[in-house]
Amino acid sequence: MATTTKAATAAKKNSGFKGVKDAWIILVLCCAIAYCFYFFVLGDPSHFQGGDRSGHPADLMGTVYKGGFVVGLIITLLLTVIVLGVERFFAIKSASGKMNLAKFTAQVKEAIKAQKFDEAKALCDKMQGSVANVVLASINMYQTVEGDSTLKKAQKISKIQQAHEEATQLEMPTLTMNLPMVATIVSLGTLTALFGTVLGMIGSFQALSAGGGADSMALSAGISEALVNTASGILTSWVATVVYNYFSNKIDKLTFALDEVGYTIAATYDSNHVEA
Repeated sequence: MATTTKAATAAKKNSGFKGVKDAWIILVLCCAIAYCFYFFVLGDPSHFQGGDRSGHPADLMGTVYKGGFVVGLIITLLLTVIVLGVERFFAIKSASGKMNLAKFTAQVKEAIKAQKFDEAKALCDKMQGSVANVVLASINMYQTVEGDSTLKKAQKISKIQQAHEEATQLEMPTLTMNLPMVATIVSLGTLTALFGTVLGMIGSFQALSAGGGADSMALSAGISEALVNTASGILTSWVATVVYNYFSNKIDKLTFALDEVGYTIAATYDSNHVEA
């Protein structure tokens, strides 16, 4: 238990930006900004003929405003994705450490294979971040079990692997935090666009079904609402997909580096020690 706690403590020594835990605050702020933008910028009278919001749009901003209240929802989702993308960029950059990941992995593996643990620890101190924390926890456990004569070789290797896994589990929430929200927006953007499109088409059909023929103004407004929501929703889902896949790939690279070094530490102990 003491050794496990020691490994966990080592993994928790993470400096730098760790991310925003309460992502709902970002969502609320983005919603407020989005609807302020919708009403006061897109809905400015200068974007409409005659300065009347109920009239025909005079430019693209007026056309987007005619998309209806759903436009505000889609802008909220788009802003949220952008802000979370920036937040994940700095969080993962901090977790990745201060050295090149491939260079650090190669150097620390060579140091461990040569059993130069002080050198490996110095590299971890220089690197910092999640990878360095996990490697440091594994090295500490290696040195702890090496001096424990009450355990068999297989048990010692198991403890080294366990310390590595526990340290990894402690670091993973920092890496993946808020990505589920981005993944949700990937689908939510398209669904919200579909909702806005359906509302726009309903308005168009209502114009067509009006007595005495179609009202061209109401018909064009309905079509505009449908197309604006479709375009903005697709844009939001596109951005969310790019952000999610980009950072998922970053996390996969970090995880692979962790697994690679963890295997090296366990294999080094196995090759350098014989069963008592």
